[in-house]
Amino acid sequence: MANTKLTRSPSGSSNRKTMTWSWWIKRSKLSSAQYIYNQYNSADNYNSGVLFQSDDTIRFWDYGGSSNDLDLRTNRKFRDTNGFYNIVLAIDTTQATASNRIKLYVNGVQETSFSTATYPNQNHDLRMNEYQIQQIGVHGYGSTYTEYFDGLMSYVNFIDGTAYTPSAFGETDATTGEWKIKTSPSVTYGTNGFFILKDGNSVTDQSGKGNNFTVGGGTLTKTEDCPSNVFATWNSLANQGSVDLYNGNTRAVFSTGGWYFVYSTLGASSGKYYYEVKVENGGSDSSIGIMEMDTATNEQGTADNVGKNTESVGYLKNGSIKKNNSTVQTGLGSISNGEIVGIAMDLDNNTVQFYLQGVARGTAVSIASDKTYAFATSGYGSAEHHTNFGNGYFENTAVSSAGTNASGIGIF
Repeated sequence: MANTKLTRSPSGSSNRKTMTWSWWIKRSKLSSAQYIYNQYNSADNYNSGVLFQSDDTIRFWDYGGSSNDLDLRTNRKFRDTNGFYNIVLAIDTTQATASNRIKLYVNGVQETSFSTATYPNQNHDLRMNEYQIQQIGVHGYGSTYTEYFDGLMSYVNFIDGTAYTPSAFGETDATTGEWKIKTSPSVTYGTNGFFILKDGNSVTDQSGKGNNFTVGGGTLTKTEDCPSNVFATWNSLANQGSVDLYNGNTRAVFSTGGWYFVYSTLGASSGKYYYEVKVENGGSDSSIGIMEMDTATNEQGTADNVGKNTESVGYLKNGSIKKNNSTVQTGLGSISNGEIVGIAMDLDNNTVQFYLQGVARGTAVSIASDKTYAFATSGYGSAEHHTNFGNGYFENTAVSSAGTNASGIGIF
């Protein structure tokens, strides 16, 4: 959702004392202020918002024109770029106890440790759920918009008139102990309630209330990556500082100063996996492939390319394959700008096969068994790589001649 905003103008105010929000969110860019929600009344400077702050904490605030009537800022930082967070705000300012008026939950657990904890007065009317324009994924008004959310949002619910607990939107998996999504919440939405971004990128309200949003700017792209089927992205926590990540951490732009690599949020030790990299700009050089995860973690900050590192294999721009710092195959076809490299990793048979423009190049390369491997890509001299981990897009462009996705394994 980078540089994308969703907007809706309610026909009127509704219950401003009691309401619930639920978002399923996957973060991409860290260490920058990014708004999940904002409602702004420019006429009197009233403002309400929910955001990740630049220190990766969560803040919920409500400004009444001269001071914050509500201001909660967590001590806990939220820096996971792998899975989805379920963030629930249960609001009921009619409660006698101040701390019961606003409850913030993350993955089913209530947050109770705050660096700032200013609760609204009893029976206070929040700016949230006024008749003013509602905005998801951005902060601002008029022609000035800043602090866009960079990541994925899914199953966004707003309930007007009832404060629900997180159990309306998720539950603990009996096997894994993880918080998992309920895709069809059993709730009463109320007058201004809505349910958007369900099973795709639709901003049409699925609550039955007809409170549809519009894409007010940017591009809202459908993704297969969702709370019930998480896909890999490039790992911003493993970023060496010389690799800039964009577009939900699927576009990597490398520094001019030397070789740098980035690896995926997910790794595996068994099974079969595939991903694709479109070399938008090969720079001075590029190398794309796989890397053993312990090596990738231990060698963060080193100026190496995929294939040079221990237990890594890479297809280089010059058409050769390098493994563990030795060239093992050559003459396979150099990579030109705009071409796509496919990587098929078979951890049941311990091999990796490379493709260029859909054609197998060379023979499958053997890799060590009993290892956990991640996808990895590296560049030198302003290289730029756009990656399809299965969502079916390079940047905002859908892959051409896409295969089927019958098993939910991705669109390539």
